[in-house]
Amino acid sequence: MADLFDTLPEATPSDNRRPLADRLRPRALSEVVGQGKILSPDGPLGAMLAAGSLSSIILWGPPGVGKTTIARLLADETDLAFVQISAIFAGVPELRKVFEAAKLRRRNGQGTLLFVDEIHRFNKAQQDSFLPHMEDGTILLVGATTENPSFELNAAVLSRAQVIVLERLTLADLERLAQRAEQEMGHALPLDGPARESMLEMADGDGRALLNLIEQVSAWKLDRILDKPALSARLMRRAAKYDKNGEEHYNLISALHKSVRGSDPDAALYWFARMLEGGEDPRYLARRITRMAVEDIALADPDAQRICLDAWNTYERLGSPEGELALAGALVHLSLAPKSNAVYTAFKAAKAAAKQTGSEPPPLHIRNAPTKMMRDMGYGADYAYDHDQQDGFSGQNYFPEGMKRPVWYLPPERGFERELKKRVEYFAKLRAKRTGEG
Repeated sequence: MADLFDTLPEATPSDNRRPLADRLRPRALSEVVGQGKILSPDGPLGAMLAAGSLSSIILWGPPGVGKTTIARLLADETDLAFVQISAIFAGVPELRKVFEAAKLRRRNGQGTLLFVDEIHRFNKAQQDSFLPHMEDGTILLVGATTENPSFELNAAVLSRAQVIVLERLTLADLERLAQRAEQEMGHALPLDGPARESMLEMADGDGRALLNLIEQVSAWKLDRILDKPALSARLMRRAAKYDKNGEEHYNLISALHKSVRGSDPDAALYWFARMLEGGEDPRYLARRITRMAVEDIALADPDAQRICLDAWNTYERLGSPEGELALAGALVHLSLAPKSNAVYTAFKAAKAAAKQTGSEPPPLHIRNAPTKMMRDMGYGADYAYDHDQQDGFSGQNYFPEGMKRPVWYLPPERGFERELKKRVEYFAKLRAKRTGEG
């Protein structure tokens, strides 16, 4: 696995036959590029090493940011035997052999740093098998994962290991790698400025991917400088990192929803496009867009929900890509609509009250009385028919007897709810007048 460093190993003739990523492998943690936050003296790994108390850790981050390299260098820093397995290929028999070898190594006075790549791919039983060996010190576990550990790893493993987040590499980090690669190869890349920047963007924060791209460009043996269109014709941009069932799915839909709530149509369109580019089902997005209308706008703009449903229906008739434009239009409308969660908040409060008072019957005067016995029992007695009352409003109580009247719906002074606020206040005054509470 390749990574990211500042200084270069001295080249030998045989080095030129090794992959560039391998030739640029860091020899010390100080050479790792892009992870200063965790490796600095004040960072979690830096502080552990300074104190001489390295504990089991889970390295969580995107591909090509140094997880494997950091694990190897941690073993060097602590004089532990480095053992690497992949959860993709290893099973229970392999794990047993690893644990037995670690026990023997421990009896001989050496500890073991067990690096488990793709640790999230182990099932619960396999993850549980690490626990006794972590607890008795047989192994120091360093797991690597591209998935959110809180979703993919057992709570027991997480309680015994510190999760350390590695960041995707910035364009500046990638440029440093490109310069080191040029120094190692002994020549500059045949790219002009815009083409070079495009190549860095193609790597999408992945150092290993960048070094592979550099090797491709270098292998062309060009006698001219390529511009951006010429480079794009020769190299394909990496597919966007997106997992429709994983954390990226939830991260991006959260970003989309919050952009709409924050009245930013440009950001909303960006995240909408990102999800579509990642292969998200437009019908899922149509459903979520409609949810935004009822949750964050509601009666502040009564047309919002209809516009979302019309856009959804348009998509069903047109399909992709034409129908996606209708959904984009709905997103822009929602972004610029007045916002209100008054109905959402009121409904949540009503549900909570319903759970607490779910057995309380309606008051007798608003119960239906289809039989004589029920009428004799007082069902429907003294019901005031609102259409027969002054102002078309009786002001009667419609909550269970003895339940204090709540006020849950509090419309803001925004959009159409400005008018609804006037009506709420109007009926509250009439109710107080009719019941003598005013």
